[in-house]
Amino acid sequence: MASEHVTEFTDDNFQAEVLESDVPVLVDFWAEWCMPCKMLAPTIEKIGEAYSGKVKVGKMDTDSNRNTAFQFNISAIPTVILFQGGQVKDKLVGLKQENDFRAMLDRALTE
Repeated sequence: MASEHVTEFTDDNFQAEVLESDVPVLVDFWAEWCMPCKMLAPTIEKIGEAYSGKVKVGKMDTDSNRNTAFQFNISAIPTVILFQGGQVKDKLVGLKQENDFRAMLDRALTE
């Protein structure tokens, strides 16, 4: 699922890639069987490309990475969380529009 602009996060790399990141990190918690997650994938890709160099964008398969999903109380997917400075900055649950993510990221980048 990773691409040039979207990183694959795992339980093993989450601390270093997300919580210790110097830039904001947008994490899409998803699963292979989740149709809304698949529908969201192109939007996440577009966001990754649009915010390249300013925000790290990635995906985490909740079935393969249960520890992190449990740690952040992921009870519905897709859930997209914006981390900044190692903390949860913002969160969107369910299938959202590109503008929702852009607004969330723009707020974080201007604060």
